[in-house]
Amino acid sequence: MSKPAYKRVLLKLSGEALMGDDPYGINRGTIERMVADVAEVAKLGVELAVVIGGGNIFRGVAPGAQGMDRATADYMGMLATVMNALALADAMRHVGVTARVMSAIGIEQVVEPYVRPKALQYLEEGKVVIFAAGTGNPFFTTDTAAALRGSEVSAEIVLKATKVDGVYSADPKKDPDATLYSTISFDEAIAKHLQVMDATAFALCRDQKLPIKVFSITKPGAMMRVIMGEDEGTLVHV
Repeated sequence: MSKPAYKRVLLKLSGEALMGDDPYGINRGTIERMVADVAEVAKLGVELAVVIGGGNIFRGVAPGAQGMDRATADYMGMLATVMNALALADAMRHVGVTARVMSAIGIEQVVEPYVRPKALQYLEEGKVVIFAAGTGNPFFTTDTAAALRGSEVSAEIVLKATKVDGVYSADPKKDPDATLYSTISFDEAIAKHLQVMDATAFALCRDQKLPIKVFSITKPGAMMRVIMGEDEGTLVHV
């Protein structure tokens, strides 16, 4: 079998990805399918860190947060990511993958705090590290947390797992002529106003020369193909 293209990666999962076809919450079948993909990758010896969103439970910019103080709503969103991280770690345990959840906000009875040297140690030991609570600050998205943690742990690439299979020239649901990019530079993506990540996260990845791979988490085997360096999804590069 050929070798993986990457030694250490950061996987960004949206909270919505955990919903499956449910209107909210965590869909058991969906999380089990995702974790099976992660387990396959971990068995290859790839060091895997995960940043998870909270949009399936609550998000600071959601309609349900209207009229709320933005910082308060964002903190609620961070707590939602902790719930998702615990569910993900538990599902991984069921398939024999050791995962450690590290939170950017202190909830010591539930999860350990994020400490960079400890996170690096876990990765080197072959454990999956799940970073919860975003950056720990309001006004920053979990995409920004992915860019930040990816940079901190020296990941070679950020894998952005979405519901679409890459970056398109337009919304493929609305525009039948939308074309899929296999690779695109950061500057091109900015010039064309392509929504890969939010601007803060995108700028951080660009400054750190940290490439982003956008792929579909719902497509069977897609994550494995990305890890093996095969032509899957869209690579955003410097």
